Amino acid sequence: MGGPAEPHEPRSEGAGRPRDEDDENFGFRYEDDVDPDYARRRAYSDGPGFSPDAGFNPDAGYADPGEYEPPLITEEELAGLGPEGGGGGPRRVLPLEDEPTTLVARYLFPTERYRGEWKRHWIHLSTPLGIGAGATLLLGYLAGFLTRQNVDGLVTVAVLIWLGVIGWVAWKVFDWYFDRFILTNKRVMVVNGIITRRVAMMPLLRVTDMKYEQSALGRMLSYGTFVLESAGQDQALREVKHLPNPNELYLRVVEEMYEPQAVEARLGKDGDGDDA
Repeated sequence: MGGPAEPHEPRSEGAGRPRDEDDENFGFRYEDDVDPDYARRRAYSDGPGFSPDAGFNPDAGYADPGEYEPPLITEEELAGLGPEGGGGGPRRVLPLEDEPTTLVARYLFPTERYRGEWKRHWIHLSTPLGIGAGATLLLGYLAGFLTRQNVDGLVTVAVLIWLGVIGWVAWKVFDWYFDRFILTNKRVMVVNGIITRRVAMMPLLRVTDMKYEQSALGRMLSYGTFVLESAGQDQALREVKHLPNPNELYLRVVEEMYEPQAVEARLGKDGDGDDA
């Protein structure tokens, strides 16, 4: 009566549940091939009430699987998982625009879907604005000097030169305003020019490689240069300079190239339309 229990021999198929390696590891012994605590032992094998040596102790933790509650994650811990908290989460892209401007709408055909348009960064105007400011200072000083020398004819010439420079600067500003980088679900485009309009485009299916470059100043002011490579040799659109928010814009274009269904899902549209 006090001796060791007889080893339990596995029965033939259909006669009961045979002992397996788990039974040996957990130290179970079946009486009449029925152990009512077997499922609970296995369910709690990773829980606080289980010890490999002592087996399951319902007083050490919870007594019923239905009473288990997973540990709660605080809002501070969740905030640490995002990009702002250093958790390495996905970057948030800029929101998608709904409708194109009248400047862009005339260049879109009915079956493509508009994704957005962007003006170049204001740094694109740094050269003409710098020339305009320098010309104003230089010619203003020259006009004052010539006035003191009573050379009225040269003063008039200096004023006309200044007006010509300012007119050229104004032209560059207007040209910058009408210069747009455009993305649709089928292509990228660049539209510029006031009187002579130029439209360059590249289908997304032909883009074999795309990158953006940022100088030290570009990283500080958040602008960059896009370089698009195509399978064809002659490219109407290859390098686009001074685009704003290049990282977010890069993610937008790449997502449109490789995950168009995700874009459609964000827009709340059917992803099986023209993108298929």
